[in-house]
Amino acid sequence: MSDWLVLVLAMLAACAVVVIIALVRHRTAPDDDPSETPDVIEYMTMWIGVVYAIVLGLAIAGVWEARSAAQDHVQAEAQALHEISERVRVYPPEIRDAVRSDVNAYVGHVVTKEWKSMTDRGELTAAGIALLDDIRRDVTDYRPKTDFEAQAYQPLVDQVAAVDQARSARADATGATMPGVVWFGLLFGAAITVGMVFALQIQRTKRELVLAGLFSVTIAFMLFLIWDFDEPYSRGAAATEPFLQLFPHLTG
Repeated sequence: MSDWLVLVLAMLAACAVVVIIALVRHRTAPDDDPSETPDVIEYMTMWIGVVYAIVLGLAIAGVWEARSAAQDHVQAEAQALHEISERVRVYPPEIRDAVRSDVNAYVGHVVTKEWKSMTDRGELTAAGIALLDDIRRDVTDYRPKTDFEAQAYQPLVDQVAAVDQARSARADATGATMPGVVWFGLLFGAAITVGMVFALQIQRTKRELVLAGLFSVTIAFMLFLIWDFDEPYSRGAAATEPFLQLFPHLTG
């Protein structure tokens, strides 16, 4: 099911539930007078809404930061691999071709197989580690024969280390960002926040029903954003795009 379809269904369901409850409540209790709502209930409703808005804001900020960090890790890994592929041109043809072949093999594995493993099982693959070891071995085992090659050697070693570091960061960011207990609090808080609307004795007027529906739709949309950003490598972002941009020949 498409993420956008999930969003639309969630928003429509939230709006429908609130409107139906308001209509049923008004039908079963037609004599309620909104002017008789105690001041303490209005104060509690305002307090609960403010607290829940703060929690929603912190949750969205947290998953957005995690998503941005995940994209930065992928960009750093792809850029380091691209630098290796370009800087190795000063080496002899057989070494240069071997390094570039291993880099292409690693990138191809990441975008076709390892990303699926991250999405389905939340882990990297042993084959990816082996392919990275091949790149490291090709770069570090070569003994420069000229001063020009010697000047390029250390930067290449540093780029291999950058790939390894970015890969480790990518592994740490695999999976959901929000713990289950936080999701329980968000959903429970949404139910309470929407439920407090009925404590104010909402009537069946068109204006009140529209406002109640928009309120519930807004909360559903915020929860969808948190869910969509919660797993940065499987939802909400074209995470492999940096690899495909820097290695376009592998997409053909």
